[in-house]
Amino acid sequence: MTAPLEAVLLDFDGTIVDTTELIYQSMRHATSEVLDRDLSREELLANVGQPLPRQMELLDFDRAEDLLNSYLRHNDEHHGTFIREFSGVDDSLARLRDAGLRLAVVTSKRRPSVEMALSSFPALRGAVDIFVTMENTSKHKPHPAPLLRGLELLGGISPERAVYVGDAPFDVAAARAAGMTSIAVSWGAFTEEALRSAEPDHLFNDFDSVTNFLLDERPEDHQEPARPRTG
Repeated sequence: MTAPLEAVLLDFDGTIVDTTELIYQSMRHATSEVLDRDLSREELLANVGQPLPRQMELLDFDRAEDLLNSYLRHNDEHHGTFIREFSGVDDSLARLRDAGLRLAVVTSKRRPSVEMALSSFPALRGAVDIFVTMENTSKHKPHPAPLLRGLELLGGISPERAVYVGDAPFDVAAARAAGMTSIAVSWGAFTEEALRSAEPDHLFNDFDSVTNFLLDERPEDHQEPARPRTG
């Protein structure tokens, strides 16, 4: 980073809340019910990070609406069964806030689904300044519009003073397009190999390492961006 860090933008699914199994099971149910197809886990999770309607179009454009409705019914019914908490997220977010950083969640997830997840983990609501969801922009990741909207809502913070943390190649692409530092994390839906192929600025395996890195990025004597690495 070449400027003092002011804001940390975070993806939601697979980054601060463990929804990967919930998404997989709902995708598996929808494709089985609507398409009578048994797709691999890799195929079902390949487009996680984009809005659900787009994911369904990529699976079968002509049956996208049926797929979406089937997915949502299963997701709502089994939400409490499969959603999980990532260890250490609350403490890491508190450390970032205590350091004076602004925090925003920027997700392709629908607002009602975010609210449902927050009902399971209410502490996240108070830990984050704003939530940008699918409804807040007309264009979505990998387009930079959602990230830039997040910076706008945080008070017009410059992209050079922000990072985006996410678990998908789409997150890396969106951060790059927005002019922000990209941090990929390997505990979500995508493999470390897939994330490295997206060429993030940094790659980490746990949230503590992300937090330590970000807090060390704040000195006045700026450093050049590091090469991609594993924390």
